[in-house]
Amino acid sequence: MENENSNKEFKVLNLTIEKLSIYYGLFLIAWGVMVSFISGSSSSTSYIPSFLGLPLVVFSYLAVKFSSKKKLFMHIVVIFGLIIFLGGLDFIRSILSGNAFGNFWADTSKIMMLLTGLYFLIQCVRSFIFARKNKE
Repeated sequence: MENENSNKEFKVLNLTIEKLSIYYGLFLIAWGVMVSFISGSSSSTSYIPSFLGLPLVVFSYLAVKFSSKKKLFMHIVVIFGLIIFLGGLDFIRSILSGNAFGNFWADTSKIMMLLTGLYFLIQCVRSFIFARKNKE
């Protein structure tokens, strides 16, 4: 019975999408704190990854805790994933203005958000497709 249920759950890196979302949110929180500390930045903008990671953790946890509302909470998580990806696209503005890596840590954070946000969004879409196909 347990194998039957586990086969009907989408997994990435052997994690459910909810757990992946929690870990991704924790990574973003840690990234923002570490980059702010390492760069010596006093600007609150260096914490943008942390600010975006916090709702990921909260809503992913709520999806795990209240499985009857999982669909709602995970849709909210995807919206924040999209915001993270779109925030990372700001790096393109730096490239077009010829200012790429003028602020090394800010641009590194943007690239990180762009790439990880894209990967996260792809996994979320795959999870939603899987859920649709396996709807009972």
